Amino acid sequence: MSIISLIIKREFIAKVRNKSFVVMTFLSPLLFVGIAGFVAYLSSMKAETKRIAIHDKSGLFVNEFVAQNDKDSEYRYLDLSAIDVQALKDSIAEEDFEALIYIPKTNSNKDLENKIELISNNSPSIIFIEKAQGIIADKLTKDNLELAHLDTLAIKNAKAEVVLNLSKASGEESIRGLNEIKIAIGGAFGYLIMMFIIIYGNMVMRSVIEEKTNRIVEIIISSVKPFQLMMGKIIGTSLAGLLQFLIWTVIGLSLMFAASVFFGVNIGPASNVSPEMMHAAQQEFSGTAQMYIKEIWNLPIASILISFIIYFIGGYFLYSSFYAAIGAAVDNQTDSQQFLLPIIMPLMLSVYIGFFTVINDPHGTIAVVFSMIPLTSPIVMLMRIPFGVPWWQIAISVSLLFGTFFGVVWFAAKIYRVGILMYGKKPSWEELYKWLKY
Repeated sequence: MSIISLIIKREFIAKVRNKSFVVMTFLSPLLFVGIAGFVAYLSSMKAETKRIAIHDKSGLFVNEFVAQNDKDSEYRYLDLSAIDVQALKDSIAEEDFEALIYIPKTNSNKDLENKIELISNNSPSIIFIEKAQGIIADKLTKDNLELAHLDTLAIKNAKAEVVLNLSKASGEESIRGLNEIKIAIGGAFGYLIMMFIIIYGNMVMRSVIEEKTNRIVEIIISSVKPFQLMMGKIIGTSLAGLLQFLIWTVIGLSLMFAASVFFGVNIGPASNVSPEMMHAAQQEFSGTAQMYIKEIWNLPIASILISFIIYFIGGYFLYSSFYAAIGAAVDNQTDSQQFLLPIIMPLMLSVYIGFFTVINDPHGTIAVVFSMIPLTSPIVMLMRIPFGVPWWQIAISVSLLFGTFFGVVWFAAKIYRVGILMYGKKPSWEELYKWLKY
């Protein structure tokens, strides 16, 4: 068995036997499912209805507001025009009402556009303000049309509602939201890579720092080369991470299924949807379900899965080399913060580029360039592949990724070789550059 294989085995066994690793492996799914169940329970609770006082001296709008009341409404509008305004303001101060809408009597409807007051101790939500403004504006518009002797019903009927029928050049019918589905699939794989890099890259760094501070590395380094030790740590930690992730997935899905079956708790986006709404949605969806399934199956699924594996390996090993080098350069995690920011920034940048650029223009210059840059390509390219990417672009991107990986490993090994035996001093970027020359 080679030296690297022995180091991989040692790192893997050390990780899986660690008490914190075992506890978090089995505790994390429980916490996740518990939080999901708690959120589902909270979302099923009906919020307290907020009372809104209406004092309408004009008499034009009170019926419009009261008509908005229903049993499921978040707000309940009360006609309190007969009560003194000052008394209502005092009630607001005592929090008997959420807000007071005061509508004065004016000579013309035009004056009402900027003289209506919304009085509240708390800052009302934008949604509530826009809804109140919409009710008032619709009523004023209707009255203005009637004053102009225009037929409001005819105008309403004259409004056109256009629905575009989507189709392909081949004549096949297309569906809405296909781009969103593609970006969601690519984004899920890309986000998974990012989280794995951050979680287990940090684990590699902590392992190096621990061995360095305990002086164990001085004994180890006498028998193996620094490069072999670094690669063994990276691969061993990644295997332990994959095992942990697999256990999380199995336990999490099992617990969510058990909660749904035995406790009747619906965990997910449909947890707060009524059976009637769910049935209506199913009826509406049934007509297009086959089309969505067909379009999803038409996606380059094999290319997505193969690319995920390739970019997962390349991206993780690339960033783990940085983490290992940082762990070797510092004596504690506090000192590592100055070096971690340049590592994390490309990951964050790739997520933003993916969701804000790729979805709008997957084959644009920005998307193509960042899918080629090795530090961002594992995420950006995975978001582009569902939209169809030429094979030569993928080939160039993968070549650059692994070429950069081997280059970074070479440089990281130099920093690792020098830094692993350095103690008691916080290195600067200048010193790290000098270590590369040794």
